Amino acid sequence: MIFGRSERAKAPVEPVTLKILVAGGFGVGKTTLVGAVSEIRPLRTEELLTEAGRPVDDTSGVEGKRTTTVAMDFGRITLREDLVLYLFGTPGQERFWFMWDELSEGALGAVVLADTRRLEDCFAAIDYFERRSIPFLVGVNCFEGAVRHPVESVRQALDLDDDVPLLLTDARDRESVKEVLVRLVQHAMEYAADRREAVVR
Repeated sequence: MIFGRSERAKAPVEPVTLKILVAGGFGVGKTTLVGAVSEIRPLRTEELLTEAGRPVDDTSGVEGKRTTTVAMDFGRITLREDLVLYLFGTPGQERFWFMWDELSEGALGAVVLADTRRLEDCFAAIDYFERRSIPFLVGVNCFEGAVRHPVESVRQALDLDDDVPLLLTDARDRESVKEVLVRLVQHAMEYAADRREAVVR
């Protein structure tokens, strides 16, 4: 039997894979975000917090936290048949920041998670991506019981440029996290197009 062109099986689509970083302060929800959205069992490098580390790791506001990421979190999500995101959660504590250069190599962009109770904790991540011209957006993780501030007030407090997206999110909720990731991919594409246009001029 001879099949017409429309009846032939379509060749499998080779997906484009993109690397996304998830950054932010200690205890802001990076591991939770990667775990909420990953379609594979996330790779985690968590260790128990010890009493010896208490003077180094500021746990105010996250007193219930028992573990911490010491290297990275890794997960994967397929947004479309032809688009797969690899998620790399960075460690939040200052003593692990030396790993960020390795993790950011080849990244399309980054999600900087923020907690309005400890907003200053995400300044280092914002500065890092701004200095390296890596497109990023800020996701305000809406913790239960935390005061909800207007988006514009948070933007002013972070001194964000107008073109940096800022979204409210819930790091535990898959659909909420997917919205953030889709918006980041859009932002990174717009950012790349703007840079190409500037070079042509």
